Amino acid sequence: MIRTAIVAAMPGELKPLVRGWRHEKHNRVHLWRWRADKVEWVAACAGVGQNAAARALAEIERDGPVAQILSVGWAGALKDWYKPGEAYRVHGVVDLPTNTRLAAAPFTAMRVEAVLSQVPKSGPGAPMVSSLEPTVSTREVARMGQREIWLATATKVITEPKEKQDIAISYYADLVDMEAIAVARLAKARGVAFHCIKGVSDGAKAVLPDFNPFLAPDGHFKRLQFIVFALFHPGYWQALKKMGENSKQAAQRIAELVLEFLDSEGTIRKQNGYPNFSS
Repeated sequence: MIRTAIVAAMPGELKPLVRGWRHEKHNRVHLWRWRADKVEWVAACAGVGQNAAARALAEIERDGPVAQILSVGWAGALKDWYKPGEAYRVHGVVDLPTNTRLAAAPFTAMRVEAVLSQVPKSGPGAPMVSSLEPTVSTREVARMGQREIWLATATKVITEPKEKQDIAISYYADLVDMEAIAVARLAKARGVAFHCIKGVSDGAKAVLPDFNPFLAPDGHFKRLQFIVFALFHPGYWQALKKMGENSKQAAQRIAELVLEFLDSEGTIRKQNGYPNFSS
């Protein structure tokens, strides 16, 4: 069984991707699974921040090792040309403030025949997706001319336009989140491929409230408290509405890019009646 881990922060980031997948919850971690004959995709979210991302991956790994790890979810744009509502394949991640940089594995699609022909194994001898014969889809070729995209991982939510500009300049970064560097380090420690896809929830110049007071120590968002805050701050209503629309569109684009990468021609899904829980 070739297992892929997909780590996010919040359920909304995964909603379009995991529609129809089997859902469960363990230790305050949401898990969604889809399994074909020799392939399993497991998505998880445990909240915002690096510790939450580590907990999410740990829950995925309770059922066995993974062949590759994807960090997905929403990010803020640090530069104007990254469009809110769009999703991007990330070249690498940079830690703030240490400036530690880790590159992601190339987004080369795998030949489905190679995946399906693997004899199921478990333990150290299990085949890794990154070792299968790579190919490049037509859509991937079209993207190769684009510049490298670097994602900065911060220890807090970054919403101030001036702070975003400073990070973009000081760290040569394009987007900012709060989890990806931890996922990259965990993938590196395991010797498996790390990939990252991020959808833009807010533009570089968006004027938004400070979300940090509404994050619990475990990374969960204090939704009710934030709603009360927002009710008494109508100046943010339009910006928050737009951010909600952007986030919904970005989540859809994330799902499209994830499935294009994992199963570029839809072969695995077509052969197994996606989604299919019979195996």
